[in-house]
Amino acid sequence: MTASAHRSVLLAEAVAALRIRPDGAYVDATFGRGGHSRAILARLGPQGRLLALDRDPEAVAAAASIGDPRFAIRHARFAELAQVLADSGLGPVDGVLLDLGVSAPQLETAARGFSFRAAAPLDMRMDPTQGESAADWLARAAEAELRGVIRNYGEERFAGPIAKAIVAARARGGLRTTVELAGVVAAAVRTRERGQDPATRTFQAVRIHVNQELAELSLALPQARDALAPGGRLAVISFHSLEDRIVKRFLRDEARPQLPERLPVKATEMPQPRLTIVGKPARPAAAEVTANPRARSAILRVAEKPA
Repeated sequence: MTASAHRSVLLAEAVAALRIRPDGAYVDATFGRGGHSRAILARLGPQGRLLALDRDPEAVAAAASIGDPRFAIRHARFAELAQVLADSGLGPVDGVLLDLGVSAPQLETAARGFSFRAAAPLDMRMDPTQGESAADWLARAAEAELRGVIRNYGEERFAGPIAKAIVAARARGGLRTTVELAGVVAAAVRTRERGQDPATRTFQAVRIHVNQELAELSLALPQARDALAPGGRLAVISFHSLEDRIVKRFLRDEARPQLPERLPVKATEMPQPRLTIVGKPARPAAAEVTANPRARSAILRVAEKPA
């Protein structure tokens, strides 16, 4: 799949879950290449509004192709949602969509450094204008920090040998390219599941750390909840167990009444939960997975703010 042929995962399901009102206001907090945004705009009437966010300057540039007065985009992380809404004067909104993970253009543009399948500088930043690149972090991180990141974010059982091998490799002259890192990992991993490259888990771990993806998600979810109008919906698409666990726990906790500590509460005075979980988690149909293998691990969770 080329970057231009990027397919939004669970597109129909996510947009349907938002229950688009023609005159509603919505946020696509992860624009990517705009598949979800275009589907939302197709359902909005003349008075509807859509605000999109993306931390990737290339995604923001791609949004210029949407010449629609109902649409606006901001170069921002979704953990900045509350500030972006305040600055735009939009809110409360009727729906917020979060499509997590890495987009196809990011993965398939070798120069971005996300993939071990092509030689490129080790960057991995979703916003190359900010923060520390993967190469810079790998050059300075202590072995214990490397081991922890690879084990916790990559769920990699060979995190110890990989971390040790990275430290040894940089001592021999640095670790600046994707193929160099992939080679070091392959030499350190004794066995791997059939069909999975030895570097898969390590590259995921380094990417998550460099972009602080899990921390960003934990910050964004309560902001999305607070941004919703009564009856508004939050839809989140996750792609791996670490981020889905955060989403699942957040929605579960928000669906419970917020009880005051150590104070008796009568049944008639029980506070209302902040969110209500809508339906069961949705996964892509077999046809979508066949057409877009990246979709195979996706899961959509939806919640609504009580009216």
